[in-house]
Amino acid sequence: MVDNYGRSITYLRLSVTELCNLRCRYCMPEDGVCKKRHEDMLTQEEMLSAIRAAASLGVTKLRITGGEPLVKPNIVELCREAAATEGIREVCLTTNGTLLPKLAAPLKEAGVRRLNISLDTLDDGKYRHITRLGELRQALDGIEAALEAGFEKIKLNAVLIGGFNDDEIPALAELTRRWPVDLRFIELMPMYDSGDFGPEAFLPCTAVTERLPELRPVEQDGGVARLYRLPGAQGRVGLISPVSAHFCAECNRLRLTADGKLKPCLHSSEEISLKGLSEEGMREKMREAILSKPKWHGQLNYYERSHAARNMNQIGG
Repeated sequence: MVDNYGRSITYLRLSVTELCNLRCRYCMPEDGVCKKRHEDMLTQEEMLSAIRAAASLGVTKLRITGGEPLVKPNIVELCREAAATEGIREVCLTTNGTLLPKLAAPLKEAGVRRLNISLDTLDDGKYRHITRLGELRQALDGIEAALEAGFEKIKLNAVLIGGFNDDEIPALAELTRRWPVDLRFIELMPMYDSGDFGPEAFLPCTAVTERLPELRPVEQDGGVARLYRLPGAQGRVGLISPVSAHFCAECNRLRLTADGKLKPCLHSSEEISLKGLSEEGMREKMREAILSKPKWHGQLNYYERSHAARNMNQIGG
């Protein structure tokens, strides 16, 4: 289905839980989230109905997100059912990676084709600081488990934070030489005001090309990342700039939260409830969401913050 600005909407990001085993400072509060009543959250069948409804409107790509989707007990079965949905050509999953040693192979067998794994730093102490609870070794073990499982594409996502990991840009990019993975630097988005990040934290992605003048542009793959490669690297370096150089004109996605709210735009406060609807009812609401999708999300920076009205763990990272 095409929206009012000529964008073909082919991508659904589905959050399956707001819960997480970490507490990343740019994503959620230190004390976690207030657990909602089970009956207020989408059931597995409602999630599958939403996937079928989206597929009937032309969605071909599904990304499973959270929170941390791997803390959901039925995540493998949900992915299996999603991958078998008529019209869905690709199921991807975003994770912090710490639970992949046990789940990478089952997820691959269930039909998940691609993984995005969060990795903001290669320093043990800084990893504990940014995640509040995590250990770097767990994330690295998860990446290695994903490689051993044979995933088609693995992308490592590093949120670029001035004064925290900008000194690690070369070391993070070097992972594309060590492993056949893409390393994507993502600009920090002003999603919630925890006081953890000042203006200096919001670096543009040009900081990466300045630190790595040896990067060379490569053929683009149709995604939102601008792609480069280090000489001799197995994988690519991607730059994602939702703040300094937004890509709203190419946005092809909808987001569905774990409590059943459809968001036409990540940074808009507009939400359309799908909870409790039939599959046909969901389809009609999705049509409504696509036609109400805004042209762009508006100015974003430290002083002009997102209107999403939720933390990232409540939307789907």
